[in-house]
Amino acid sequence: MLKVGLVGLGFMGRMHLTNYRRLEQEGFPIRVVAICDVDEKKFRGIFTEGNIGNPDNGLDLSVYKHYTDYDRMLAEEELDIVDIAMPSNLHADMTVKALDRGVHVLCEKPMALSTAEGRLMIEAEKRSGKKLMIAQVLRFWPEYEYLKETVAGGRYGQVLSAHFFRGGHPPKWTYKDWMVRKETSGGGLFDLHIHDIDMVNWLFGAPQSVSTLARDVLPGSSYDIISTNYVYPDRKIVTTQCDRSLTGEFGFEMSYRINFERGNLLFEKRVLRDNPMDGKGFVPELSADSGYYREIKYYAEAILYDRPIERATSEHTLQTLAIAEAEARSATSGGELVDIA
Repeated sequence: MLKVGLVGLGFMGRMHLTNYRRLEQEGFPIRVVAICDVDEKKFRGIFTEGNIGNPDNGLDLSVYKHYTDYDRMLAEEELDIVDIAMPSNLHADMTVKALDRGVHVLCEKPMALSTAEGRLMIEAEKRSGKKLMIAQVLRFWPEYEYLKETVAGGRYGQVLSAHFFRGGHPPKWTYKDWMVRKETSGGGLFDLHIHDIDMVNWLFGAPQSVSTLARDVLPGSSYDIISTNYVYPDRKIVTTQCDRSLTGEFGFEMSYRINFERGNLLFEKRVLRDNPMDGKGFVPELSADSGYYREIKYYAEAILYDRPIERATSEHTLQTLAIAEAEARSATSGGELVDIA
């Protein structure tokens, strides 16, 4: 039985908890035994909503050991996994502490707020011999997996252009507005845009250079609206846009449009369409399981059966962080082309 300590009961922590419970109910040998959060109100079921639908707020939290001190939880509990769903500026320190105690770590994205911190996490992973995976969930999202298979398999030939969008309401539902504040979340670039940066990296590898325009909208934040061009040797046109300042009834949207030599894929309003050049477009049949469920199950199976983490290695997600840093440097210089370090 894999014993899990969940750190953070915000929106994403509860999303993870819901999926751990599903795995347990399905007979998978895994169980959350302890939860840590500095906000004691959450142990009484007092939450706020997230940006992509509210996870189960009817969770019975009384069955878990409660902690408000992370170090105490690590000292008192015999854990196999620590799942870190905390503000981004805490990821590196919490990850290193758990790994150094011989505990596997699943850490929410972004890996950290700098590649220097990310390297410290990888060093701790190597000296501990434990498995670290960063929860870049799009790598497990069925519509994005389908895209990956189409790109890698080459059935439509080479990619000519690719565009990714992600945006929604200002993230005002978090504890003490940590997701809005630059010092705790890294702003929109590291908190939200990081998903599409990681997808570009996963699909095409690191670009030669990037050019980013960005502007601040929310008080105390940075990089709330972002537009990036990625330069590749084969001259495919790759762009991303992110806007976390959309108000009114916009809600939340993630989408992509990929044009190949012999067809295209369009994902918008949660529907994926596959459009071959010669033939009728169709909606592919995909897994009904969420990316969160498939991500956690993949990680748990890697530990249970001692399999290597291949889908989202710590080294590759560190590369995603390096691209994000280059985008930040480009944005600061008004869109100047910046090489990837």
